[in-house]
Amino acid sequence: MQKKVLVTGASGFIGRHVVRAAVRKPAVRIRLIHRSSEAPTDTAFERVRADLTDPASLRGLCEGIDAVVHCASAVGTDEPTLRAVNEEGTRALLDEAMRQGVRRIVYVSTAAVYGRGPFRDAEPADLAPAPASATSRTRAAAERHVLAAGGTVLRPHLVYGTGDRWVIPGLAGLVRLLGAKVACGSVHSAVDVGALAEVAVAAALQERDLPPVFHVNHPRPVPVAALIDLVSGQLGLPERESLSLSRARELADGSPPALHHLEMLGTDHWFGSERVWRDLGCAAGPSPLDGLAAHLAWYGPLLRAAR
Repeated sequence: MQKKVLVTGASGFIGRHVVRAAVRKPAVRIRLIHRSSEAPTDTAFERVRADLTDPASLRGLCEGIDAVVHCASAVGTDEPTLRAVNEEGTRALLDEAMRQGVRRIVYVSTAAVYGRGPFRDAEPADLAPAPASATSRTRAAAERHVLAAGGTVLRPHLVYGTGDRWVIPGLAGLVRLLGAKVACGSVHSAVDVGALAEVAVAAALQERDLPPVFHVNHPRPVPVAALIDLVSGQLGLPERESLSLSRARELADGSPPALHHLEMLGTDHWFGSERVWRDLGCAAGPSPLDGLAAHLAWYGPLLRAAR
């Protein structure tokens, strides 16, 4: 039986992969949102002009839709924009979905809603959101709207793969700034963006009831030291003694992005993620280090430019 799925944020990093995963399902038709005043000429998908910050533009958006995969989000420090997109935009989208009787809503959120760790093999039932940034606070608010509507929330931690401009490029920027590796014994959960996309589509097409929240990461966390080794090798840094975290903080003083990365990477962020793969019948993808190696065609030019 054919199903029609609306994907928001389809031009973003994760959304693009969700569209690719959905289009591989023969019984799925896809509707996308575009915001430009001129409709795209690509007719591979049904496209509807709408803007999450304009509730009136969402009227009719979900007509005939069976499931929504909501990937759109704003990040940054502009709180009015963050609230308008993440919180109020999600609420307006859900109001329209409820009016049209949409059966399934899946929201691709983030484990950042938990705030700073340490977290070790933590399950959703073990944790309560404690967002520490404006982005995370508004995304946690979006989650509350989704959960109140009976939807499913997916919380990945580090999402890597083709299109990533934050996780590995951010780590590369940190290592380049410091000019050396950082002695770090923490572990972090990570997931290949393609595996995350497959889960999002599988959840959207699922007929039976699902838990309200899933952690979506590879079951085995990755040591941060191994990530730093990989990035340092790609950057061609000379071998030298690793910096302690305290010394790295001193050198990064004055660079808020670098300090943010250090504070996160220096603490365990390991989220138990076995259940999602079992419940939805999806493959967890490669282990993070193997998965990153498979995306070097994407990361290689970015890291070479960072030299």
